[in-house]
Amino acid sequence: MNYQKIPDETIKRMPMYLRAFSILKTENQDTISSSQLAERLHLNPPQIRKDLSYFGAFGTRGVGYPVASTADQIRGILKLDVPQKAVLVGAGRLGAAIAEYPGFALFDLNIAAIFDNDPSKIGTKIGTNIVEDIEKIDTIKACDIHLAILAVPADTAQSVVDGLADCHIKGILNLSACYLAVPKSIKVVTIDLAMELGTLPYYMM
Repeated sequence: MNYQKIPDETIKRMPMYLRAFSILKTENQDTISSSQLAERLHLNPPQIRKDLSYFGAFGTRGVGYPVASTADQIRGILKLDVPQKAVLVGAGRLGAAIAEYPGFALFDLNIAAIFDNDPSKIGTKIGTNIVEDIEKIDTIKACDIHLAILAVPADTAQSVVDGLADCHIKGILNLSACYLAVPKSIKVVTIDLAMELGTLPYYMM
């Protein structure tokens, strides 16, 4: 299946479905209908059915989606059926908060290394990781790490990304408030908290 043709918005909703099915699994629920799932996620049933149909057959008409196997299928689609390791660049307040965020565990995502260029942070411990010198970033080549989280100032972000591109990184979560130029082989997802917050007043009545 050519996942490249699947809408980005659908891909963005898949982790939400995975979280829902994972929680349902802990609640010992065996099946759930698209209507029940839609109510839980504040979506509409046709949207859920359409999203999942991109990836093949899910569930049984009149019965619903089997919780455990659907969770496993979605994990496979997202390539989360094996633990994924990420490198975090930036050990400031934002980076430190990200490093200890417990929500990654649900998706088997692990912050495996942290780097910074601040001498006062290098050598300190955040969570289970010792902050390393950014000059040694190429050491991740031997660690089977293909994901990166960028939590550095905008004026240094591009140079950091250039270094990550040489380290076989394939996906970057960019929390720096800037555009990044990367090779086509690297997928970048940018989250600018100020811009996101800046949209909310528009919806205020």
